[in-house]
Amino acid sequence: MRGGDVRSEGLFSYVSCEARVPADHPLRAIRAICDEALEVLSGEFEALYSSTGRPSIPPEKLLRALLLQAFYSVRSERQLMEQLDYNLLFRWFVGLAMDAAIWDATVFSKNRDRLLAGEIAAKFMATVLNQKRIKALLSDEHFSVDGTLIDAWASMKSFKPKDGGEGPPSSGGRNGERDFKGETRSNDTHVSATDPDARLYKKGEGQSSRLCFMGHLLMENRHGLIVGDALTHASGTAEREAALRMLDRLEGGRRRTLGGDKGYDVAGFVDDLRVRKVTPHLAVNDHRTKTGKRRRSAIDGRTTRHPGYAISQRIRKRIEEAFGWIKTAAGFAKAKHRGLGRVGWMFTLKACAYNLVRLPKLLDPGPKMAMATG
Repeated sequence: MRGGDVRSEGLFSYVSCEARVPADHPLRAIRAICDEALEVLSGEFEALYSSTGRPSIPPEKLLRALLLQAFYSVRSERQLMEQLDYNLLFRWFVGLAMDAAIWDATVFSKNRDRLLAGEIAAKFMATVLNQKRIKALLSDEHFSVDGTLIDAWASMKSFKPKDGGEGPPSSGGRNGERDFKGETRSNDTHVSATDPDARLYKKGEGQSSRLCFMGHLLMENRHGLIVGDALTHASGTAEREAALRMLDRLEGGRRRTLGGDKGYDVAGFVDDLRVRKVTPHLAVNDHRTKTGKRRRSAIDGRTTRHPGYAISQRIRKRIEEAFGWIKTAAGFAKAKHRGLGRVGWMFTLKACAYNLVRLPKLLDPGPKMAMATG
């Protein structure tokens, strides 16, 4: 018998968000990891809020909501609030009841900025990695490093002389035309009026310059998890400088290896690594220069003759998976905030979200993988 297309609703509903989420849903394992880390950070949250006044958005719920934005490629915080209004899975993960009111997008953004002052994203990532079962997955000897460009939330038309000598566009309108032909522009003489922290930079020869930041990741080589990150101004030396800072944050003084691409094959950087008892497993950069001479690499046979060097060079490419996920799934190819502080805070949270997506399978690999590795 055919059922009728009739919408029927009861006066009361006794079904909770918890009952709607399947027991084997991947977010259940991620929620357990997040809750354990957020409980450790409770004292950090207390220091950021006044003991008097009206209650704000709970920081635990705020962080879970921002993680969902990365997990499900939600374009904006305004759209995130819309999803929280009708998506039961989102409500359950954040910790909202079925009939709980959703926050205003502006209020949500202002409360998010409060966590920026406490460097909560970095502390949250460190707390997750410091959990006993997760720490056992991490290598403390072998690492890889790389950097990528993150486009700034600024137009090239906003890149104007610092002395204010440039007049308005020749054509009228909100987005008037601008002819840059024949102009010489550099970071020394020009600055973006939209985001002064953005820098004009190009990654290599033949590529166009663009206003951007530079994001850096440090990966452990055992399971490819991110253990360090940084966001800096874009420059020719930023990758090497950030790599040293991320290495200095690691605990313990044991000897380590660091894999990297040809951009890190610089004598000064290699010397800095050796001072830190880090063996430079960097790709050899001995290309021919414009004069026809072969460039002298800082990496020689003392390093490349060992089997571990070839392993590091193979595994280091997995760091591109993290950059790919952050830029595509998490929607961070172009920053949606302005300023080095805000963009860097979000970059750290996206890197932590990448780890959280991968951790459930690493913690519970299933019977087939367990048999293969056991």
